[in-house]
Amino acid sequence: MTEEIRQHNQDLAVALNYDGQNAPRITAKGQNELARQILEKAEAADIPLKYDPELAAILSQIPLGEEIPENLYLAVAEVIAFAYFIAGKTPQDWKNPPENEQEID
Repeated sequence: MTEEIRQHNQDLAVALNYDGQNAPRITAKGQNELARQILEKAEAADIPLKYDPELAAILSQIPLGEEIPENLYLAVAEVIAFAYFIAGKTPQDWKNPPENEQEID
C-alpha cells in the first residue's frame, strides 16, 4: 500500500449494524472530523473498535443503509466475531470444550 493511501485511510471510519438475521448494513461512514466523531460515539457507547484501514476503505464505498455485498461477508464476519469476543458474547449453541480436554501442540 502506498504512503498516500495509508495516510488517506488513517482518518476514515465505517460503522456497521448486524441484527443477526440479515447481512450487516453500513450505518455511518466518514473521513477526518466525521470519522473522529463516529469513533468518539462508538467509544462512548462501549462499541468495540477494529482498526482495518483496507477494509474500511472498501466498506466506505458502499452507500449508507445498504447491506454489505456477499464478497465481503467473510471479512466482516471476522470483525463481528472480534466485537462479540471483546463483549464476551458467544453464539447461542456455543459449547466450551470440556476442561479436561488438552490442547495439542
